[in-house]
Amino acid sequence: MQLVDVSSGYYGQKILDGISFEIIEPGVYVVLGPNGAGKTTLFRTIAGILHPITGEIRINGIHAEDQTAREQLAYLTHIDGIPDGLRVIDALKFYATVEHVGMESIDHVIELLDLQELKLKYFNQLSQGQKKRVSIARIFLREKNIYLLDEPTSNLDPKIAKEIRDLVLDLSKDRVVLYSSHNLFEAREIGTRVITIIQGKLALFGKIDDIKTQKYVVGIRVFGGENMPEDVQKEGDYYLYELEGPEDVSQVIADLSARGIKIREVKEMQNPLEELFK
Repeated sequence: MQLVDVSSGYYGQKILDGISFEIIEPGVYVVLGPNGAGKTTLFRTIAGILHPITGEIRINGIHAEDQTAREQLAYLTHIDGIPDGLRVIDALKFYATVEHVGMESIDHVIELLDLQELKLKYFNQLSQGQKKRVSIARIFLREKNIYLLDEPTSNLDPKIAKEIRDLVLDLSKDRVVLYSSHNLFEAREIGTRVITIIQGKLALFGKIDDIKTQKYVVGIRVFGGENMPEDVQKEGDYYLYELEGPEDVSQVIADLSARGIKIREVKEMQNPLEELFK
């Protein structure tokens, strides 16, 4: 996939300004940026929903507006895109018809995303995590070369969010996945490459390890708290840990678990990318 000097936006107003990069190798590319930076606009432009104001996009050498190129893409938006009045199985049948695939593909994604107990339920009866799993099942009905996942774990319980990330990692082997986020902890967990958008411009295209932060503070909310170390500071319901980076979070979780402490939530108490975003 190649973007050459792409500017895009709404009603003639630029949101993206002169974006150029090329993706050759498969993998998860995390699109990082603060809210309003242009991440969703980038995805909509690549998907062909928005036409570039300037520049061009090519998918495997084919102009992105060509139907052959469009068929190589799958796009998961913020919006689930499934009517509340449809049962899960009926929604998947509808999208299978759109993708020109049969019942075997529906059975495959139902098993893959553990939807067996949900398939006869109406979409509005599902939890947020269940709705997200159904939405992801929809885009994996037919195998694509490129997947655009726009903040797929936003507003989800941390446990469900990790399940979604693990699923994406498993499904994205030998494919290109663009996965948007504004969370460095999540970015490091799912990808090794990063595309950083700041105020509509490309700020970084490279390895996530190239991002250095001076301070990284996480808050950990637990059930109970009787066995928590006495020297850990607290802010509200969160115990504060200042770490060198997101990669150290797993060790803290392991140490607390070894003390018999059950963790309810891990949260970034400040955005470690603020320095970069500025």
